[in-house]
Amino acid sequence: MKIMMVEGRYKGEIDLSNLDTNVLPKRIGLATTVQFLDYVDEIKQFLQSKGKEIFVDKMRQKYEGQLLGCDQGAAVKIKDNVDAFLYIGTGVFHPLGISLNVDKEVFCYDPLHAIMSKIDRKQVERYNAKRKGAYLRFLQSKEIGFLVSLKPGQNNFKKAVEWKSKLNGKNCYIFAFDTLDFNQVENFPFIECWVNTACNRILDDYDKFPKPLVDLSDIEKMESDLNTKLLEIRT
Repeated sequence: MKIMMVEGRYKGEIDLSNLDTNVLPKRIGLATTVQFLDYVDEIKQFLQSKGKEIFVDKMRQKYEGQLLGCDQGAAVKIKDNVDAFLYIGTGVFHPLGISLNVDKEVFCYDPLHAIMSKIDRKQVERYNAKRKGAYLRFLQSKEIGFLVSLKPGQNNFKKAVEWKSKLNGKNCYIFAFDTLDFNQVENFPFIECWVNTACNRILDDYDKFPKPLVDLSDIEKMESDLNTKLLEIRT
């Protein structure tokens, strides 16, 4: 079956009347989704006219400044060059993702409704505490269930198999799905901890899981941080 990806770009008018540049620091990193990519240059010029230095870049994405799914690479690449980020778009999933991956303030501007906001650091701290708690439960658990999506762009079956082979002392099972049915998860009560390898937006439904849920990227990051600290101690 052939799959065609169509970019859903917004073609209407945007309203920058409430974009308060006075609360923004000097150096700003711009990030958005494909819907508003056509307006990046306009917003960049507007901010520059207010004396701001603007940074826009990309990693694996097709376009500069583009946030694609769970990938915040466009923001991560420029994090050392900026004082804060400005996310152009709606919702909190993407700006929260930026805040979780870079230690910077993240401002949000909804160009459709002319609403400016800021990601609450307390919300980020609560989310990080939940992530660390889930990671600890993963370390303590013997029965692990890996959730693998069959959707294009989310399929991490090979990575799940790699982790399954190296987790000595744990019994690991791989559960493949197209669209996750939370009711089906309850059919496996012996699983002590679930590991998500698909889009981490599943974590938004954390409370629907009967057992702890941890994202594989969090496991990789926390183990990498731990190894770095151990190396620093040895040296």
